[in-house]
Amino acid sequence: MKPFVFFDLDGTLIDSMPYHAKAWIEALAEYGIKFKEEEVYLYEGAIEFEMVRDIFLQKGFNIDKDFFEALFKKQKAIFLSRYASKVKPFPEVPGILETLKKEKKGLALVTSSHAEILEKVLPKSFYSYFSVVLTGDKIKKRKPHPDPYLEALKAFNVSIEQGLVVENSPAGVTSAKRANLFCVAITTTLPEEHLRLADLIVKDHTELKEVLLNGKGKG
Repeated sequence: MKPFVFFDLDGTLIDSMPYHAKAWIEALAEYGIKFKEEEVYLYEGAIEFEMVRDIFLQKGFNIDKDFFEALFKKQKAIFLSRYASKVKPFPEVPGILETLKKEKKGLALVTSSHAEILEKVLPKSFYSYFSVVLTGDKIKKRKPHPDPYLEALKAFNVSIEQGLVVENSPAGVTSAKRANLFCVAITTTLPEEHLRLADLIVKDHTELKEVLLNGKGKG
């Protein structure tokens, strides 16, 4: 198994995506725009203005940057006030992180979520596992651009061959592959057909544990 592991957060380490989806659906409803839960999952992490504008154009809405920023702030406010306190880690995750740390693996947390949200949803005990934490508000170009994972490599000063990414969303997988990193995708929110760009797909955290701790699968 590779010596450096870069984890996505939402839907990968913590079971937060159903709550993010609720917040997006409620925020959009205030503007008379309907979104389904699966649509939110499909576009998870892809919160660059240009991508969001294209998504809205497909639904017949032409938005500008002011609307995008207002919508993003509204979703964040709804999530923090109504749902953040409900978010929990997936049950297997603490054991996975603890074992990886004991094995001296270099761990990074690479998320599109802003630091303000991270502080509310990530258990304080988890911070000790990560040598590098990169949040969406600290990266100029977020997922699906390669920049977040390239920044993680730079922070550790290691080569592409030494890193492995764990993701759950199309944007996250695309980001990892554009950075030329080996990517393991987990189907916590979407079925396999949406994650085909990944090098390896696992169905749950039990399979992920086998890959990361016992070296089963590729990599």
